[in-house]
Amino acid sequence: MSSLGDRFNRMIGKTRFVVFRLFLHLAGKEVAPLLGVLNSSARDAIEADGDIQIFGEGLAEICQSLLQYDIYWQSVANEGDIFSDEGEAGDYVEELFTDSAQRYLSGVEVEGLESSNDVLSVSITQNLIVMLTVAYEDNVPELETDLSDINALKTALKALINLHYQDRLRAVQVHFSPAQLGDELTADQLLSHFPELIPL
Repeated sequence: MSSLGDRFNRMIGKTRFVVFRLFLHLAGKEVAPLLGVLNSSARDAIEADGDIQIFGEGLAEICQSLLQYDIYWQSVANEGDIFSDEGEAGDYVEELFTDSAQRYLSGVEVEGLESSNDVLSVSITQNLIVMLTVAYEDNVPELETDLSDINALKTALKALINLHYQDRLRAVQVHFSPAQLGDELTADQLLSHFPELIPL
């Protein structure tokens, strides 16, 4: 991630594409309302039919909600890679999409619970994993670092919000586990399906 290399790439007209994925584990029955934010964002994304602006708005709303729930953060993991070729970056985004979608009870469930009153009649998970994958241009040092520190993680979530407002997002994917109220993610399932998580 040499700045000299970045300057050279810009001089010869190459764009730097970064693909980044964040896993954030929250715990406590109080995190259930986040499923509403996540499902609402998923509905908007499906209706947007590929509009990156709508995807970015959903990402910004999710990040803002996660920042408000920081006392429930338990563990985190992040990964990514840098590309000079947009096609290669796109292939990596697809690879991460497939991996995230195959995680236990992850995906997008936009049918089902429509009313907050329904929350009272279903079991509420104690664990929630949010998986955010983005592709963006240029460099964002706040994302290209170890995020296993609470302050670094807060800074990274703010940086993701800023990418939307700076129109630098090229792809946005959101997965979460469990994908709907009534499903549960146990501690054993958490360890089995998300082994990369590091306690905060």
